Amino acid sequence: MQTILELEHVSKIFPGVVALDDISIEFKKGEIHALVGENGAGKSTMIKTLTGYHAPSKGIIRYEGKEYRNFTPTKAKEVGIGVIYQELNMVGHLSVAENIFLSDLPKKGSLLDRKEMEARTQEILDEMELPFSPKTRVNDLTIGYQQMVELAKALVVDAKLIIFDEPTAPLSSKEVEILFKEIARLKEKGITLIYISHRLEEIFRITDRVSVLRDGKMITTLNTKDTSKEELIQYMVGRSMNEVYPQRPKFCGKEVLLDTKSLTGNGVKDISLQIRKGEVLGLGGLVGAGRTEFAQLLFGAAKVESGEIVFKGKERKIQNPGDAMKLGIAMVPEDRKRQGLVLDESVSENISITVLKSISSAIFKILNKKKEADLTDKYKEKMKIKIYSGAQLAKQLSGGNQQKVVLAKELETNPELIIIDEPTRGIDVGAKQEIYKLMNELVADGMTILMITSEMEELLGMSDRIIVFCEGHKTGELTKEEFDSEKVLALASKY
Repeated sequence: MQTILELEHVSKIFPGVVALDDISIEFKKGEIHALVGENGAGKSTMIKTLTGYHAPSKGIIRYEGKEYRNFTPTKAKEVGIGVIYQELNMVGHLSVAENIFLSDLPKKGSLLDRKEMEARTQEILDEMELPFSPKTRVNDLTIGYQQMVELAKALVVDAKLIIFDEPTAPLSSKEVEILFKEIARLKEKGITLIYISHRLEEIFRITDRVSVLRDGKMITTLNTKDTSKEELIQYMVGRSMNEVYPQRPKFCGKEVLLDTKSLTGNGVKDISLQIRKGEVLGLGGLVGAGRTEFAQLLFGAAKVESGEIVFKGKERKIQNPGDAMKLGIAMVPEDRKRQGLVLDESVSENISITVLKSISSAIFKILNKKKEADLTDKYKEKMKIKIYSGAQLAKQLSGGNQQKVVLAKELETNPELIIIDEPTRGIDVGAKQEIYKLMNELVADGMTILMITSEMEELLGMSDRIIVFCEGHKTGELTKEEFDSEKVLALASKY
């Protein structure tokens, strides 16, 4: 198979950091080639080097037989390299056609040739079998279809190589299937695809080869069909991970901490369930089933229309998150970057934000910086948060460390019940295990966890009991002895 792109002894050195260390790798025409590794392994730096945003400190980039020492974003686009990032780069109030041609609008004389732009867009939409119009506003599309528009941007300039960076992270299972169908079509056309994902099951489903990065070094490249999940994890983390889901004693508690009775509102209807003190209760279901919406009712982030919430034996009126926090209920939201963190603030400021009153002067209401620093040091040690100081900005951390900061912020409120929505989304396997160990420690100390997850293995591996939702309704409950992925999926599609 012909090589389309090659890195030869490429290094990228930032002040004090070797981000890429003597990387040599080749990508074949028409293959789907996975890049895997923990956060900080060098995947993002490699993408930016391949697309010209970083110039190599050493080494050569060879594309279609031609050598480049100073690749640029313009040159990458010209030669046919496109990127689909996890965080989409769209202008929501503009149309699909306007977004696709935004960087190179077709003109007739000095005026925009809208007819030509929309005709060319329609050709691409037809080729991709997409059911919307070139005139559709991007904000009116689902996230999955917005991602298809991003892909169309690459196709309109005849991309020969397309890089996908965590493409399925925000997608529903139905949208993932649409994406995979399109990826298969692109491969048939001879387009090379570089696929980056923490979801190893996807790697084994769609890729031909997989390369592993660790600490900026190229560890190995393997034929996907010739390796296993366990072998890849060992290459990624440099150690065996036989127990991804650490064991804890069987849960036998019966004391009810929270009880909902016919709870309705925020898109969920007539939900009656119990959460027992000291358990990890998993909420299963497909994206859009109502799990997050239900959790928002418990946390006061959405309005209860009818029904009751009984917490510690008493009916409670939880009208806002402040009410929930006073009762001892905390929530780690699904979208840590938008809802869980202030990205442009420091780690210390993020951790202390929920307890500012307790670490400030009662008289003058001035923040005690030493107490804030002590708080940061406490969680840095307890949760193994990798930071050089509390002054480091939250946006500079890896996904796993960001998640630990969100957890630390909520734990400092001393909750009895913590709701964790998608605890390990976008986090590498090593950081996942650290989060799982922490969850086990929390329940061992008497805390209760309501866990919402779309990852089947995580749901089965971490829960003591599972309740399944479908279309805003509770459709079933499974004890540990009944855990089975087929049963969960059947309940998730039941209503």
